[in-house]
Amino acid sequence: MTRTRVLAVTALVAAGSLFAALLLIPVLFGASQFMFGGGGAGSGGCVDTSGASGQPGASDDARGIPSNYLVLYQAAGKQYGIPWNVLAGIGEVETAHGTAKGTGVSSGTNYAGAGGPMQFLKPTFDSFAVDGDHDGKKNLYDPADAIYTAGAYLKHNGAPERMKTAIFMYNHSWDYVSLVLDWAGKYANGNFKVVQSNGVDCQDDELPANASGIIRQIIAFAMAQRGKRYIFGAAGPDAWDCSSLLQAAYRSVGLTIPRTTFEQWPFGQKIPKGQEQPGDLVFFNSGPGTSSDSPGHVGMVIGKNRMVVARCSSCVPNIGVTPYNRADWIGVTRPLATKQLKNQLAHLASANQPG
Repeated sequence: MTRTRVLAVTALVAAGSLFAALLLIPVLFGASQFMFGGGGAGSGGCVDTSGASGQPGASDDARGIPSNYLVLYQAAGKQYGIPWNVLAGIGEVETAHGTAKGTGVSSGTNYAGAGGPMQFLKPTFDSFAVDGDHDGKKNLYDPADAIYTAGAYLKHNGAPERMKTAIFMYNHSWDYVSLVLDWAGKYANGNFKVVQSNGVDCQDDELPANASGIIRQIIAFAMAQRGKRYIFGAAGPDAWDCSSLLQAAYRSVGLTIPRTTFEQWPFGQKIPKGQEQPGDLVFFNSGPGTSSDSPGHVGMVIGKNRMVVARCSSCVPNIGVTPYNRADWIGVTRPLATKQLKNQLAHLASANQPG
């Protein structure tokens, strides 16, 4: 189906025993937003993305897809981790799997300047083109090249974890997204539903099992802020920047660390790379005024190569879990190893002893 037909159709369709007492300290700044059930951080808005790349079986309706196209959809879907039937849905809506008559399918372009069985604009195709049949050429009108390129383009735009967004980026219309997913559902054997993550994945919910209770509580606070906005200079409760998030996480258990990244870097005990532990702060040479000896960005270690961090205002999500082994890595500090925080911990533990 060409874009003209899409428009026509859519017009018709609408810490150990010492710290045990500290676990009773009220968690401030949005405590109701997380629980410890099941050992997780309890982000209520998380999405399970574990099955996003699953490849469903083919339904009876899929028999109507030309056999060479069906093989290509399934192969490209497997390669890019995108349900093959979504690619097939796009192929149906765009050109009925290359069988539609008219300019822009096997040659030329349509009224919008798109061509080929998957209806790419030439600049888009040239940017993402894949030699799907390994013939040494990247041909807009070759079904293998076009279908594999569609897979690469969807992947670039967030698929399979953010499938609706990726389809929308293919053709900027939510009616188009609905049509594609309607066909994708018909082609799948059984109930099919795409994953549309808000960037807060349930797979990241687990708190580190080897950490003390107080560290788990600090991390849980930070994890509960996932999905909120990043605003430079913000200090909660609805928005944070990278350093205010971590300051608040420590403050949630009654501990005080400095406010800004530039102050937090010299505050903690320096930890050699590879010896970082949950609750440590990891610093990066990025952000305004940053340098190799004055990092401008910070996150909190939650596990091996994973940190919770307030990233940026255009990131998805603004606050989330990402790897910390990256090119701009500078170093790691451990606030809990400082004399100041050891004294604070001892005071808090003493104050919460019974009697």
